[in-house]
Amino acid sequence: MPKELWKGNEAIAEAAVRAGLEAYFGYPITPQTEVLEYLSRRMPELGRAFVQAESELGAINMVYGAACAGVRVMSSSSSPGVSLMMEGLSYIAGTEVPAVVVNVMRGGPGLGNIAPAQGDYNQAVHGGGHGDYPRIVLAPASVQEAIDLTVLSFDLAEKYRMITMLILDGSVGQMMEPAEMPKMKPVQRKDFDWATDGKMGKRDRRILTSIYLDPLVEEQTNFRLLKRWKEVQANEVRYKEYFLDDAEIVIVGFGTAGRVALSAVREAREQGIKVGLFRPITVSPFPFKALNQLAGRARAFLVTEMNTGQMLDDVQLAVRGQVPVEFYGRVGGVVPFPDEILSEIKRINSMPNLAHSDPRAAWLTRMTA
Repeated sequence: MPKELWKGNEAIAEAAVRAGLEAYFGYPITPQTEVLEYLSRRMPELGRAFVQAESELGAINMVYGAACAGVRVMSSSSSPGVSLMMEGLSYIAGTEVPAVVVNVMRGGPGLGNIAPAQGDYNQAVHGGGHGDYPRIVLAPASVQEAIDLTVLSFDLAEKYRMITMLILDGSVGQMMEPAEMPKMKPVQRKDFDWATDGKMGKRDRRILTSIYLDPLVEEQTNFRLLKRWKEVQANEVRYKEYFLDDAEIVIVGFGTAGRVALSAVREAREQGIKVGLFRPITVSPFPFKALNQLAGRARAFLVTEMNTGQMLDDVQLAVRGQVPVEFYGRVGGVVPFPDEILSEIKRINSMPNLAHSDPRAAWLTRMTA
């Protein structure tokens, strides 16, 4: 199919429709409101369900109900709205039903601002609702990638019966780029052997729940979730590599931060600096093994994020002290320029005997001096 000019948020909405989205429940909040606005027109014209709920709490519980019925269902929001969904997300995880959530992140904490940020990494990857449960988290860096990962998110959610979350910042959500849409996939209700899809009298009654009062039964549920997550970790890790064959310095960045870093890497390469970029696409499951192998070849790592170093902790776990890890971030909705990251690359390149240190503390000192 030919490429068309698509805005990130609207591209995600149309990609979900073409992936067979049958029901959408959400609430408007900048900078993701275009997802809801687009679907408010598109879903009814196709005879599919669209509801603007009274709040994010209402929206995620509607998602929960539809997910239990086995339909392809999605919600979208932005940082504080997703925070309100956490209890419902935990119920969805505990019930082991598939659902897709899109988070177009904004500056924070609190209400913050509507500028692009990546401060929800820990919430998506390590935090979220109460209890022990994993979730798949995908991080696109372009409109085309947002389309492709939206389609993939539904397949992964159904395959593993878990939440799949798409996290992007307002830059990707608001930018317009040429992109190719997938072909329309018809809504086709799958015959899940767990779904409460109303076929009473034709089969045994199905009951879905997230409450297990017997601690031993709850423990077995947690073990079951963990075993399924081990399958995800073995089969669904995704990332992209750029100029890493001979790289002495490895930049690690996801989403927009990774995209900006790529421009800096290309400029540094033109100046003769052996630097490459590793961009995680699945930030959960995180590509620990791939980064650990790179650490055996590189002289130093530089993590760049639009937060105070939330992915930094995972990179340090992956590197396991083999090489020094440095950090450069912008926070509060500030997007770094390629020249800023290029300056960090040059700083690291000029220090052949870079010492192991606290990268976050050193970064904060440099930024606030």
